[in-house]
Amino acid sequence: MIPVASSAAAARSAQPGAATATGPARRPPGGGKTADERAVIAQLTVTDRHVRSHEQAHLAAAGPYATGGPTYIYQQGPDGKLYVVGGEVTLDDSPVSGDPRATVEKEKTVIAAANAPADPSSQDRAVAAAAATLEEAAERQLRQSDQQGSSSPGGMAADSPPNDASARVLECYF
Repeated sequence: MIPVASSAAAARSAQPGAATATGPARRPPGGGKTADERAVIAQLTVTDRHVRSHEQAHLAAAGPYATGGPTYIYQQGPDGKLYVVGGEVTLDDSPVSGDPRATVEKEKTVIAAANAPADPSSQDRAVAAAAATLEEAAERQLRQSDQQGSSSPGGMAADSPPNDASARVLECYF
């Protein structure tokens, strides 16, 4: 995971006392915030709420497949407070060993968790696509097992994905 700011200009403008294109930031008498600082604080507040909501949506939909709570990336605002500007929730999307039916159900949950926010990120969509691939492989395995009338329908087919306890990370950066 590489923390990124939404833009270099936003990162510069979020620093206390940052200079603007028109010159150094001027503090009003009495220690108040400049209009630029108030605007940065307002934007950081909106971003903080959005990222927290986004990651909570993943967490709520993930059920037992979230490997922990959200992890956040913070940026200090001109008021000295820390604001959330990025985050992630890690999901376990590994196949269920020896049970393609359970794998199908698990991957459906992972797909739903990846797509849970109103605005899934490109990383969220990639996680959903990877889970869909695992789900399709498990469904193919179930069909093969049904066609063969196998005495062990829960067995793993030769073309099934390995159970490597992989985890996918859902990230959101603003």
